[in-house]
Amino acid sequence: MGSKEAAKPKGPHKPRNFVLAGSGIMRYSRSRMYGKRAIYRLKKKGLLERKKEVPKKAKAPTTVTKQIGGDKNGGTRTISIKRQPKSYQTQELPRKLKTRKISFKKQKRHLRSSIKPGPILILVAGRHRGKRVVFLKQLDSGLLLVTGPFNINGCPLRRINQIYVIATKTRIDISGVKIPDNMNDSYFRRKQLKRPKHTEGEIFDTKKEKYSVSEERKKDQADVDKQIIDAIKKNSEKKLLFGYLAKMFNLKNHQYPHKMVF
Repeated sequence: MGSKEAAKPKGPHKPRNFVLAGSGIMRYSRSRMYGKRAIYRLKKKGLLERKKEVPKKAKAPTTVTKQIGGDKNGGTRTISIKRQPKSYQTQELPRKLKTRKISFKKQKRHLRSSIKPGPILILVAGRHRGKRVVFLKQLDSGLLLVTGPFNINGCPLRRINQIYVIATKTRIDISGVKIPDNMNDSYFRRKQLKRPKHTEGEIFDTKKEKYSVSEERKKDQADVDKQIIDAIKKNSEKKLLFGYLAKMFNLKNHQYPHKMVF
């Protein structure tokens, strides 16, 4: 018919010549591509200009001729401009590569938009996985400071990476909660336990030092938990919140967390 055919959709550009898979050889030779591109026609019409010959730069001299006095010294001597090393290494040492890696202290700490002070988070890894905790603040290292509270579900004040938590829409107003200033990364750093020293006659009497929670940390835990429990009691749905924090998180068959809204 007289109507024009619909234009075919243009796909991605494919090169005429390409490397054959696993061989490193081009599909068409140089002479074959010369004919396919019809370069002979361009040369005949004078459309293809020849490359102008670029004059080569003169190489800088590497040696210098110096006059030397004395009848037996030959009069002149050729000396290299750059001094040669007195000794060579017997083996090549690995070279230090220049990297633009930013140190850990200078890295920016980003926080997910769904995590703000006050929401209840679900821990998915670690010793207390499956528990629901209250998010307090983000530390300088980028880790999150959370608490159970301890009296409700047994989760104490601890740090956790934000990739191991699920943020929920349930929030608690913790604007009145005062967190001590000394609660930083060094506050939660585990102390190195001393190894027992074996001496004569006391080999079987020595005991390995065990980790124990300090009295300062117990006091801080009690103070923070009391403030959070008071904030929960002010909420209109306090009974549901206490039960929600105390219950463990679990999934049944055919339940996928990435398809759920918390």
